Amino acid sequence: MKLTDLVNPSVLTQPVYEPGRPIEEVARELGLDPAGIIKLASNENPFGPSPKAVAAATEALKHGELYPDGGCYVLRQKLAARHALAADQFVIGNGSNEILELLGHVFLRPGDEVVMGTPAFIVYKLVTLLFGAKPVEVPLVDHKHDLAALAAAVTPRTKLVFVPSPNNPTGTANTQAELLAFARSLPEHVVFVFDEAYAEYLDAPPDLRPLIAEGRKVICLRTFSKIFGLAALRVGYGYASAELAGLLNRVRQPFNVNAIGQAAAVAALDDGEFAARCAKANREGLARLEDGLRGQGREFVPSVGNFILVKVGDGAAVTAALQKRGVIVRPVGGYGLPRWIRVTVGTPAQNERLLTELAAVVAA
Repeated sequence: MKLTDLVNPSVLTQPVYEPGRPIEEVARELGLDPAGIIKLASNENPFGPSPKAVAAATEALKHGELYPDGGCYVLRQKLAARHALAADQFVIGNGSNEILELLGHVFLRPGDEVVMGTPAFIVYKLVTLLFGAKPVEVPLVDHKHDLAALAAAVTPRTKLVFVPSPNNPTGTANTQAELLAFARSLPEHVVFVFDEAYAEYLDAPPDLRPLIAEGRKVICLRTFSKIFGLAALRVGYGYASAELAGLLNRVRQPFNVNAIGQAAAVAALDDGEFAARCAKANREGLARLEDGLRGQGREFVPSVGNFILVKVGDGAAVTAALQKRGVIVRPVGGYGLPRWIRVTVGTPAQNERLLTELAAVVAA
């Protein structure tokens, strides 16, 4: 008997997530100096983590022999104060990705349906398939989520509806009024999952807490991987009603978030100056990239995130050519966009290099 004969059949057809390529891997493959490579592929913060977070993580590492706080007490208290909610309304995850999986554990069974836009963050579809549910994909309109079409796609079998804003990979966002009206239109048997991983880059992110106060089935997800610069430590969180958060905490593994990540996240929340500085630099970087792309005659999708979607003709070929020049970007053929690449907003120097290398590659 083969090993695959023992496997849950759905595992054999489960798609595999393809992350942005690390600098070290590209350097090894192409014989490049890692110091000369810039990575603009994974929507990471080019300015690194908050110094306060680094100091707190270093201190926490001194006690690496101890298990972390399994309930993330201090972090939940800090988040509760930040969002004016109760601590029991939060679930902390090993990145917000883990919370997406927890939602599957709690709500999805074979035959259920999950409504999502396309293209959007691929993990929504991966989690849906993992639990044997059916992804119902609704095309974006002008690269933006069509909330009316998403609502129309809901059936009696729908369990979850995912909406990210800003959306990855297009960088577009829906307004608070649109999101509130959409959520209030959903039937009682649907849980609305609002992914706001890039919220801190917005001047005025949507506030869906009124929906929670109304008793609606909604959960909002955030992460410390983006503006807080803690992607390596994998810390994310969701906030919802105490009942919904409690259900997710039932299926969460003990000690799912390490002590170093918890300490860094708590300190990062205290460093508002760092986050504000990163948001300002990102706005300036986006404007410079848009300017430069216009100058090159390149089509792009105006973004409010920390990345931009750029039309280049052959996304895979341009990505490969840029890598040979030491610039890592993200091809998005897997999102149904083979003629585009996604570029993270970098430092001013990185943005200038991207524009120069892109012009040279396209010309060649």
